[in-house]
Amino acid sequence: MRKKSFLKDLYALIPIVISGLLCIGLIFLLWQKATTVTVFPEQLKEFATIFISISGFLSAIIMVYLVASALGLKTSRNTAIDNLSKITQKMHDFRTIVELLFRSKLWLPGLKEYIDDEFEGLTFFDVKEFYKGKSKLAIEFLQEHNNYNDTEQLYLELKSLLMTSPKDKRIPENISYPNVYNQDIVTKWLEHKCGSGLWYYFGYKYGAFKESLDLDAVYERHQEKIMTLANTIDSEAFEDSSFNEVFLSKLGEYMNKEVIPKLFQFQGQVSSALPPILKYLYGVFLSLVLFGVLLPLLSLLFDLPVLTLIISYAFVISIVFLVATTFYQFISREVSN
Repeated sequence: MRKKSFLKDLYALIPIVISGLLCIGLIFLLWQKATTVTVFPEQLKEFATIFISISGFLSAIIMVYLVASALGLKTSRNTAIDNLSKITQKMHDFRTIVELLFRSKLWLPGLKEYIDDEFEGLTFFDVKEFYKGKSKLAIEFLQEHNNYNDTEQLYLELKSLLMTSPKDKRIPENISYPNVYNQDIVTKWLEHKCGSGLWYYFGYKYGAFKESLDLDAVYERHQEKIMTLANTIDSEAFEDSSFNEVFLSKLGEYMNKEVIPKLFQFQGQVSSALPPILKYLYGVFLSLVLFGVLLPLLSLLFDLPVLTLIISYAFVISIVFLVATTFYQFISREVSN
């Protein structure tokens, strides 16, 4: 894998190296001709006006594209911010439901003490990533035999949804509902399909777990609050639901497939930096303006040595060569990403 990555990086460097050699070679050849052919410096100056016009025209096209792209990014960013606000509120409501379930008497007697005391500091992510060998506690936990019918996995999953950072080990008494969720914790929720445990335990395998999960033990006022919150999340999806295993299964699937992926997506759009393609084009634009417009213009205005024109021509030709040899490769990489 590393060998392929090295070869890929080496392949990407080849056009840059060739462009650099081309620039040096052109400077050498043009300078040699300028010192041997008397009329050549004057020919370079005569051509400078056309050269400046071409460079300026290309720079203008790129500038218009960059401005249009920036305005488009601003519009899409504003849309993403609006969507993020709505999806974040859905996540708040879902986590409130999770908190009510987590702190309820839904669980078998002794399960909470077993997890929070005997395995203090253990997280759902540690258990899911036991194969990485980073948590000996997770391996010990998986090797334990207890009388909780594997419902401790669901308890840990709900606990993970009340965290605001993957580094959290304990759940505070007052759960935090941030304006923007830490992208690291959202990534973990998405990676480990948090929320799907409700579908698994109350839907797909409810027959095996119904004796270990007492839904009737959830206070009636909390059941009513959970249903109100669910209808706030999506009134169409949960309008005919009542508090039971079918509802919880549906809720878990909805959050796992709809809310958490969109939360990750919109946060990524809002926090994303300038796309690499725009950085690339800005670099080309800046090079054309500096070496294709300003440098030859200053050379003509202040009658600078002919070497400045030679450097200008050589550099711009090298830039054009670099763009011609790397633009397709760059676009392909952007599309594949």
